[in-house]
Amino acid sequence: MRRIIWLSAVFGVILAAVACSKTTVVLLPDPDGTVGAVNVANEKGSVDLNTPNQVVRITSGQAPPKSPDVMPEKDIEAMFSRVMAVPMSPPVHFLLYFEDNATTLTRASIDSLPAVINAIEERNSVDISIVGHSDTAGDRDYNLDLSKRRAEAVYRLLVKRGADPTHITTTSHGEENPLVDTGDNVSEPKNRRVEVVVR
Repeated sequence: MRRIIWLSAVFGVILAAVACSKTTVVLLPDPDGTVGAVNVANEKGSVDLNTPNQVVRITSGQAPPKSPDVMPEKDIEAMFSRVMAVPMSPPVHFLLYFEDNATTLTRASIDSLPAVINAIEERNSVDISIVGHSDTAGDRDYNLDLSKRRAEAVYRLLVKRGADPTHITTTSHGEENPLVDTGDNVSEPKNRRVEVVVR
């Protein structure tokens, strides 16, 4: 799990995106010491964070993110102690697979839907993302549209089962970001998928 703390101009507000005029982003290591990476971007530029306790500040929506620094532990504790005291659970990921060239889930994936709903309910989740994918069989533009329709199909299924639609975002990657690397025009069942992330 990658822990990212977002501090807006209003102290203690945790943001899902760099959207306000003054924002500080700190990348913290996982409890086991591993560190992920995050890209912090606005319309004027972007900065990658990939070092423990690396910090970047955005002072204005009209300026690019500043060059990253490393924030001392004592400063992190002083600024974020209240936020860090809140227990953080790693996101739960679900992979749902589809029939070939279709927006119909496989039987096994239909059977997985109750587990997705249970995770949403147990976490009282207000942040659910659905990402559609396709294999490389067929035209790239068609596959992008197919992956979008798959994400929308899962969205409708989750809402029908009680998920709050205002807590769900959908995106689609088409044949980009395959789970199994293949050449072009390859029908790969594991790439015909939607990933649901429940935070």
